[in-house]
Amino acid sequence: MSLQITPLCDVLGAEVTGLDLSQPIDYQEERTVLEAYLQYHLLCFRSEPLEPTEFVAFARRFGEPQQQLLREQRHGQVPEVSFLDSTYKNLDDKPDNLQRVRLSGWHTDDSYFEAPAKATLLQSIAIPDSGGQTRFCNTRAAYEDLEENEKQRLSALKAAHRYDTPRASARPKVRSAEEEAETPEVIHPIIRTHDDSGIKAIYLNPNRTDRVIDVEHDESETILEWIYDRMTQDKYRYDHEWRVGDLIIWDNRCLVHSVNMDFPVGQKRLHQRILLRGKRPV
Repeated sequence: MSLQITPLCDVLGAEVTGLDLSQPIDYQEERTVLEAYLQYHLLCFRSEPLEPTEFVAFARRFGEPQQQLLREQRHGQVPEVSFLDSTYKNLDDKPDNLQRVRLSGWHTDDSYFEAPAKATLLQSIAIPDSGGQTRFCNTRAAYEDLEENEKQRLSALKAAHRYDTPRASARPKVRSAEEEAETPEVIHPIIRTHDDSGIKAIYLNPNRTDRVIDVEHDESETILEWIYDRMTQDKYRYDHEWRVGDLIIWDNRCLVHSVNMDFPVGQKRLHQRILLRGKRPV
C-alpha cells in the first residue's frame, strides 16, 4: 500500500496510511510526511503498538527525543519513552467533577521549561470502550482570525509559566526536590513565531500560564480569559477517537490539547509518549 495523507477535518490534522512504522522509509516518503506535519500540525499514523526502541527510532525522524521531567514515568530501559496511565482503577479515582482531573484542562506540553518540547508523540496501547478522546485546538488559526489591533496588542505581551499555578482547575503530580529545581518560573511571549515555518500562533497554556507580565492582576485575568475563550472555540477544534496502536504527533508550538476524562472505571487507558526537544519561544 502506497503512502497516503488524508485530512482529518478542515481545521487541523491528517491521517497517514501506507507506512510500516517499524521499518525504514525512503527519503521522498520522509520529506512528504515532514511537509504534511508542518502543514496540518498533527499527523495520525494507523499502526500496531511499537516496541519502545522502535518508537524512539520513529520519533527521531521528526527531531531529538528528550526525557520527560517526572522520573517515575520514564521507561526503565528506554528513558526517552514515558508511559501515561490514566485508568480509573476504582470508583474513588473518578471525581464527580471531571474538571478536577488535570488532563481535562487545555494545555500544551512542557511550557514550564525555558525551551519547551516542540512536539509530542503519543501512541495508544489500551483504550476504554467509550470516552477518552484527545481534543486539539489550532492556535495558529485562532491567531490569524484576530483583528490587526488585537494581534499587535498580544504580540507586545509576555506571560509567566509555572509547573503549577492556582489558575489551573486541578493540581499536577508532585515533583521531587530535583525536579522542582529543574522547573523555575519562566517567561514566554503570548504570540510565538514557529521556528520551522515562521507562522505565528497564540502560545497560552491554561494549566501552566500564571499571569501576564507587567500588568495588574485584574487586567491579567481579563486578558488570559479572553485569549482562552478565543482559542478554544469549536471551529478550531478536532477530537481524536483513539484506536489501539494509533500514533499521533502534534506540534506544541501551535496546538493545545485536552482529554475527555469521562470513561468507564476499570477500563484501561494507557499510552506511551515521547517529547521532542524544542527551542526557546520567540
